[in-house]
Amino acid sequence: MAEAAVAAAPVGELSPLRAFWAAFRENRGAVAGLVVVAFVVLLALGADVIAPYSPTEQFREAVRMPPMWAEGGSAQFVFGTDSLGRDMLSRLIHGARVSLFIGLAVMGVSFVLGVLLGLACVSFKGPLGLAVDTAVTRLMDLIMAVPSLVLAILVVAVLGPNLVNTIVAVTIVYLPRYVRLVRASALAELGKDYVVAARVAGVGPVRLMFRTVLPNCLSPLIVQAALGVSDAILEAAALGFLGLGAQPPTAEWGTMLADAREFIRSDPWMVTLPGLAILITVVSINLMGDGLRDALDPKMRRS
Repeated sequence: MAEAAVAAAPVGELSPLRAFWAAFRENRGAVAGLVVVAFVVLLALGADVIAPYSPTEQFREAVRMPPMWAEGGSAQFVFGTDSLGRDMLSRLIHGARVSLFIGLAVMGVSFVLGVLLGLACVSFKGPLGLAVDTAVTRLMDLIMAVPSLVLAILVVAVLGPNLVNTIVAVTIVYLPRYVRLVRASALAELGKDYVVAARVAGVGPVRLMFRTVLPNCLSPLIVQAALGVSDAILEAAALGFLGLGAQPPTAEWGTMLADAREFIRSDPWMVTLPGLAILITVVSINLMGDGLRDALDPKMRRS
């Protein structure tokens, strides 16, 4: 009875969390994306337990063995093995951990720096405020003027190819999105009555920005953060494919693609499986991001 009452109640009468979920689940694609993303996250968190073998363990007697459903395959290696005899399923599962870590790390750092720099652009007044705003926006414009992959390659080439530097490079590439979004959202909020009332009440500039303005800018930021995870995974996979990302023997999907490209004709599953992992994960995150956009923006909610 209680569930029926909740289902029958208008969205506006529900608690904020239930209202959000009611709007989110209207988008079936977003719900499907959420399920897939949750499954990938569980695989990443339990990789050490779920994976049948270590991602670096080599089986010399089973080099380039096909998946078990193909001719010559074995149930011992469900997805087959790579050119060094390492279990593909285990490497895909551990690769999910690395790829998601890169995506979440880039999103987290970009989110924090984007909020700080974006609010700094609108916090100060007078010549100092103009100088800060001009310096930050021109720097972001400069970063955006360079193609993202080219800039990431340049940063990694300077710092050296490894997992940490990959995160630094991708963070630099995607930072302008957050800075520009926070700046534009904050500028739109500063002219509203509640901000004027807060200033008249004597609220300080720091409290005004972080306690009054920022909470009203979070909806587009949350959507951008969700979509930014998938973009970071793709960028890191591209760097890994070029040999500038995570270095062997780390199991990372882009690196797995690079290792298998010479066998694309003779052993296509070695390229297909990590490629599908990237495709399914990125599409699922994007579908979930679309659902977040619809649920957080009342104008986008379906009637």
